Amino acid sequence: MKLRSVLAGAAVLALFAAPAFAEDYVGGAVKSAEIGGKTVLTGPNDMTLYIFDKDAPGVTNCYEQCAVNWPPLMADASAKPEGEFTIVDRTDGSKMWAYKGWPLYYWKSDAKPGDITGDGVGGVWHLAVE
Repeated sequence: MKLRSVLAGAAVLALFAAPAFAEDYVGGAVKSAEIGGKTVLTGPNDMTLYIFDKDAPGVTNCYEQCAVNWPPLMADASAKPEGEFTIVDRTDGSKMWAYKGWPLYYWKSDAKPGDITGDGVGGVWHLAVE
C-alpha cells in the first residue's frame, strides 16, 4: 500500500514538473504548452520558442552568430500562413515561421522541453507567449 502511494505521488509530481501541451498549429510546425503559468509557443520538437526585440513584424534581423545562438524556426518551402502564423523570408532565400508577424527562434542553451533559459537574455529576447 505504501509503495502504491509513493508511485501515485511521483506520478502527480511528474505531471506538474513537465510542461502541459495544449495545441498544435500550422500542421504541427508550432505547438503551445503551459509553462510557468503561461501559454508558450514551442516548435514541433516541443522546445520553447522566443521573439527578438530587434526584429520587426515580418522581418528577421538575426543572422550569422545570432542565428547560431538563436536558430530560427524554419518553414518548409511549401508552408502556408495560417491565422496568426505567417512566413518570413530570410536573406538566403529560406523561410521561417512568425507569430503575429514576429519571427520565432529557439535558444541554443535550452536542453529539454519546458526550459525557458532564453527568456530575458540581453534584455531583448522573450518567450513567444500566446
